[in-house]
Amino acid sequence: MRSRQEILTFCHICSGRCSRKVTVEDGKIVMIEAEWESGLPTEFCPPSKTLQIIEVCSHPDRLKYPKKRVGARGEGKWRQISWNEALDTIAEKLQDLKAKYGPECLAMCLGEPHGMEYAFGQRFASYFGTPNVATPGNYCGTSILMGTSYTVGSALVPDDAVAPSLVVLWGMNPIYSSIGLRRESLRSHLINGAKLVVIDPKRIDIAKRADMWIKPRPQSDGLLAMGLLKVIIEEKLYDEDFVANWTVGFDKLAEHVKTFTLDEVVEVTWVPREQIEKFARLYATSKPAMIQLGNALEQGINCVQGLRAINIMRAICGNVNVPGGDIFLTPAPFNRPGRFFLIKEFPRKPENTLGNEFKIAMRSAYIPTQSLVKALLDEKPYPVKAAWVILSNPLVSYPDTNQTYEAFMKLDFLVVNDIFPTPTTAIADIILPVAWGMEHDTVGYWPGFYQEIRAYPKLVDPPGEAWSDTKIITEVAKRLGLGQYFWDNEIDVLDYMLKPSGLTWEEFKSRRILQATAEYKKPEDGIFRTPSGKIEIYSQQMEELGYSPMPLWEELHRFRLEPSEEYPLLLTNRKEEVYMLTGYKHVDLARRKKPQPTVELNPETAEKAGLKEGDWVYIETHKGRIKQKLELDLDLDPRVVFASFGWWFPEESEDLYQFRKSNINVLTDGDSPYETMVGSEELRGIPCRVYKAQIGN
Repeated sequence: MRSRQEILTFCHICSGRCSRKVTVEDGKIVMIEAEWESGLPTEFCPPSKTLQIIEVCSHPDRLKYPKKRVGARGEGKWRQISWNEALDTIAEKLQDLKAKYGPECLAMCLGEPHGMEYAFGQRFASYFGTPNVATPGNYCGTSILMGTSYTVGSALVPDDAVAPSLVVLWGMNPIYSSIGLRRESLRSHLINGAKLVVIDPKRIDIAKRADMWIKPRPQSDGLLAMGLLKVIIEEKLYDEDFVANWTVGFDKLAEHVKTFTLDEVVEVTWVPREQIEKFARLYATSKPAMIQLGNALEQGINCVQGLRAINIMRAICGNVNVPGGDIFLTPAPFNRPGRFFLIKEFPRKPENTLGNEFKIAMRSAYIPTQSLVKALLDEKPYPVKAAWVILSNPLVSYPDTNQTYEAFMKLDFLVVNDIFPTPTTAIADIILPVAWGMEHDTVGYWPGFYQEIRAYPKLVDPPGEAWSDTKIITEVAKRLGLGQYFWDNEIDVLDYMLKPSGLTWEEFKSRRILQATAEYKKPEDGIFRTPSGKIEIYSQQMEELGYSPMPLWEELHRFRLEPSEEYPLLLTNRKEEVYMLTGYKHVDLARRKKPQPTVELNPETAEKAGLKEGDWVYIETHKGRIKQKLELDLDLDPRVVFASFGWWFPEESEDLYQFRKSNINVLTDGDSPYETMVGSEELRGIPCRVYKAQIGN
């Protein structure tokens, strides 16, 4: 007799984490649908990302058993081993290396949280004694959070519940990248009469509905924000009462914006003066207005101060923590991941940490990826001998692919947890098969800057002998004598995370979510969690750390990359609409929708280079070249090249799944200069050239 169940859960493919109804039949997922009845956060998913879950759970290429390398690293020769052998090998090797080189010799390489994996990886690092936890924080998440925290005191998000007068999408495409303002909320706001401004070098789909589309030069967003501030301040469009009572340093900013002209802003941003003035006036006079910031703003050398400038604009125009503006949320009651990491109990000493010059990265419990790569290559300030990769694919996702490959090949010992073979698993010593999000019980505390928590009940069994990352980490910890710091089973840790709510895991599965709440408190209620209790345009905190206390025009010019005769175009990139970062290239549903990496050029640029749509072309920077398929975009600035991100080819087994062939990080630079606070690198606006690829290469 066939068994059939409909179970409510949340998707985990992308950071939207939408509510979903899953149909399980005879132990297999057969249908996934958007779930609207509960009223919990959900969206329609145009690229059908959610449906990939069905294919992934039953995919024949899933990793099912632990494997040990038996040939040369990267040769592709493996032996299937038992879990006991895998865990014993890992524990023995880590113990030996720790005894010889100290605990800092291990690097934990973690990616974006799905369930509790990231938190367990951080906890393991604390107890093992290594401060070297490499994450994408230097180009994803930290800059936006710090840009708000050092200005207004804590994270800001667009109000999802109250309609604004104006919505600004800045470096973010809500049709393909779901975090923050939901598609359905945006649609409702526009139907109710909100104006829309889109700031993006590419005319994304939603820009066709915008009242204004502003297309800045890639990586000029901070300079554009300074230009907007100049107009708002000099035309006295700001909220004078709020500024007088609830800001620190406005007078200094007002003096500073006199040091540059709007003509200079036009020159460096490519945005016409009329647009700058029009948008500044529209934003300042629209009450309320909200800004949804995107990851594109975090991937440059000057990103934190650029984001500070945007947050200052939000604040002085009176759009912080008002209904329909950019608001603070009161977190749901659960144990924060930061407490779980045990950083206070086991502090990570700066003198022992790679990349300790990036002080805000240090405070955020990560090291920039390039700090790890440099240490591996140079063996300074000490040798790093082992790495454990979880939720990540460094050979594709880290900047400067060739440098990253060279660095990881030097490791004495590399362990990789994953659901599929990847270029990074291909150079591992031990590969561990992972149970996916719907294949074990867990909770998700991301997105929302750790302010809410969702239930992910187990729906189906994982393939073969795959285990959850949390179980794997716990079992290694036990063999290292650290078992008392973890839990006997996964349900106990979920109960611990939920303890402040008064709920057990079994109770929470029915509740499904603990949501953060908007309270719209006023400044006099103490909403600004800064040392002064006010909006800090001039931040003494930053000054004490050795950084500019205020965004400065001249600093936002630092290290700008300029085109040359050899490399006359500027390269930027976009996340793929059907994939999540570098993942899911195995999935037929996704590959049929987007089978090849594509690069976009203006037809004028293509014609000058003798190229036509559909050609395979080389994109080249001073770091190397890759190959992608040409598409034409009439709206794209002729000086800009828009390439696909995250490409490799699981069907091409040679050369580690052709991880260099089309991967944009072959073209990015892992060398300095870096953003001085969080360690960001210049990943957009890179001088390049494009020309026709040779057949067969």
